[in-house]
Amino acid sequence: MKYTEIEYRSEGRIATITLNRSDRLNAISMEMPGEIAHAVERANRDDSVHVIVVTGAGRAFCSGYDLVDFAQEEGEQPGSQLGRGDGGPWDPMLDFYGMYQNTQDFMSLWKSYKPTIARVHGPAVAGGSDIALACDIVIMADEAVIGYPPARVWGCPTTAMWVYRLGAEKAKRMLFTGDLINGQEARELGLVLESVPLEDLDERVQRLAERMAGVPKNQLMMQKLLINQAYENMGLSNTQMFATLFDGITRHSPEGVWFKQRAEQVGFKQAVSERDSGEPIAADASRPLSPYPGSK
Repeated sequence: MKYTEIEYRSEGRIATITLNRSDRLNAISMEMPGEIAHAVERANRDDSVHVIVVTGAGRAFCSGYDLVDFAQEEGEQPGSQLGRGDGGPWDPMLDFYGMYQNTQDFMSLWKSYKPTIARVHGPAVAGGSDIALACDIVIMADEAVIGYPPARVWGCPTTAMWVYRLGAEKAKRMLFTGDLINGQEARELGLVLESVPLEDLDERVQRLAERMAGVPKNQLMMQKLLINQAYENMGLSNTQMFATLFDGITRHSPEGVWFKQRAEQVGFKQAVSERDSGEPIAADASRPLSPYPGSK
């Protein structure tokens, strides 16, 4: 496979997957999730590789889905229309099919038989946080930020790793606000393993990767399967199915439609600024919901 959105290299016992769209802050394209999954499979098939490191080119880890293509472009987002782009209405199951495939591609990092480490030197936001949190271990620079701002409108984290990493209350704190937090805050919450100054990040990631790489592959695989099956027994797959369905719904709620229209009208950067300002979102798009049928 010829990669266009990522780079792959291996040196000694460590393979590195680099998200490589630096001109768009490594924003997720239609092709990127599949390339990530392919690279993970490649590393798993390489008998010399013991550990996989995931990082981003340029100044970001990953800025989430490319909103130029998915929000700012006029009309329904790619891959979620009846007739696959023929101008038809939104098809919830077609949307689910595509987004759930992306979810599984990101989760290839979690399901990989070999340990995965996310090296987060810059923003890991929205879908970028899905990629980072699908890795076994996350090491951040103090200055980097992570979060899921689309939880405010137009998104639901399809990997649902927030609750499995943080527990219910802290996950709610992050997803009820859509806040971004820096590496130090993420470490204090227990979201990531470590936060270090940016100048120390490469050395820390390399040292940890080399320490793991000295362990036999079969030992690494057994320890990882042991831990991961506990999360499967907690309903990880079912949670991700609901999260992916909800993600499609958030993009087609009254407020979600408002956000898409604003992105088309004024550009996604202005729409995101309005979404994250703290002011009520699309107040005129909301309708009060009666708690009981027939109540007033």
